Amino acid sequence: MTSKGGPHQFSFQPNDPAGEPALAVETDRLRETLRRQAPDEFARRAGAAFTPQDQGRGTLVVELLGKPFVLDFPELIARSEPDVPAPLPIQALLMYYLTTSDGSAPVGEWVSFADLPGGRIYAQAFQGYSGNLLTKAFNLDIQSFRRACASAGGRPVEFADAAFAFNALPHIPLLVTYWLGEDEFPSASKVLFDPTAVRHLPIDVCAILGGMLASRILKEHNID
Repeated sequence: MTSKGGPHQFSFQPNDPAGEPALAVETDRLRETLRRQAPDEFARRAGAAFTPQDQGRGTLVVELLGKPFVLDFPELIARSEPDVPAPLPIQALLMYYLTTSDGSAPVGEWVSFADLPGGRIYAQAFQGYSGNLLTKAFNLDIQSFRRACASAGGRPVEFADAAFAFNALPHIPLLVTYWLGEDEFPSASKVLFDPTAVRHLPIDVCAILGGMLASRILKEHNID
């Protein structure tokens, strides 16, 4: 798989400790790619805020699932709190986003992960750690689904029996849907994407982003 940042030679698995050394190397490679670019340009493409400073330095702010992350250029170490670097999976995801995003605006349509270019090969696994986990957690309790999605920063939209849209990244909206089961038909949930998502992230990193959103909703449910 290839992205604008260069060859993408392994699957991004942020919860696999054995893969962390390779992910750290890849993240550093992406940082080096960005350091050779004008920061105001890649920030503009990604929809990030950029504040220039003296001697070629500057500060970027990117929102991920409603949480702002600050990155100083040229170091490009993401942090959500002063002097506290974000975990490696967040660092990697933001580097992929800043490297890959071509500035395309969402088209306002929703498609399944399998319908994204290259998505079919990852679709079953993606559904397993996104929609299936949501279905298992909420089952017939659609009101709890609504409360958890709202608490996670979603806004309700008219779709399925319940659905919430999220601004996952500046150019990547996600839609989490829920169909309420009855009789012999079980409940079902899915995370849907705008068709332009792969213009901003490699396909396997799109899957990780969707999984992060599902985890965020489940966390809000457990808090309730």
